[in-house]
Amino acid sequence: MKEDIETMIIDRFIEDIMNGKYKGNDRLPSENELSNLYKTPRINIRKAYKKLEDMGYIYSKQGKGRYLKDRHQQIELVLSGNESFSKKMIDKGHDFLTRNIYCEKIDYDEKIYNELGISKDIEVYKIGRLRIVNNRPIALHKSYVSKSVFKDIDEVGKNITSMFKFYNDNGYKEFTSEKSILSISLPTCEERKILNCTNLIPLLIVESNCIDKMTNKTLEFTKIIYRSDSFKYIVT
Repeated sequence: MKEDIETMIIDRFIEDIMNGKYKGNDRLPSENELSNLYKTPRINIRKAYKKLEDMGYIYSKQGKGRYLKDRHQQIELVLSGNESFSKKMIDKGHDFLTRNIYCEKIDYDEKIYNELGISKDIEVYKIGRLRIVNNRPIALHKSYVSKSVFKDIDEVGKNITSMFKFYNDNGYKEFTSEKSILSISLPTCEERKILNCTNLIPLLIVESNCIDKMTNKTLEFTKIIYRSDSFKYIVT
């Protein structure tokens, strides 16, 4: 019965939020107010609020209560593969930082190797960059690059913060992608640590490739993981 009450409270709040009853940074009713309204113990209200906070809808201030997050602060992001994420953020005036967090050789993965169009005997390296915008970790970019295209990727990969700059430095100037596959997932333990999010913040996963326009050569296969509570996505 308690779970039913908690679910009902959560559903009602989400419906009220979607209908515009509350605006960004509005203070929400207290636990006592909702306890009296729903005729249920405060512990159920506290659990419902905790879940709403874990889902990214609200935030709390010590001793002051709970507030609705301002969704207008979400970043508009065009999901395209012909321009770097760094440039998109800098052009919008955001405080932007990229941190290279690993460069490591991967075991054979049929999907990745097929996407790169290479044989099983070629080495592939995974380069991970954490994107930090306005002091918040909000995206993880994983680039899979083969040594058949970049011979020294195992040596230089750990210093790469922008794949597009790396390509430009190696003579590749214009890019395209064949397709982008979008999916939704809840974060793993590792992703929660890297992105500093709860287990109820959905992640948008975009998988695509990067192809050099002039040579039609596949430069990388990319898996980008975005915190869904940090962006408004524009698909072109």
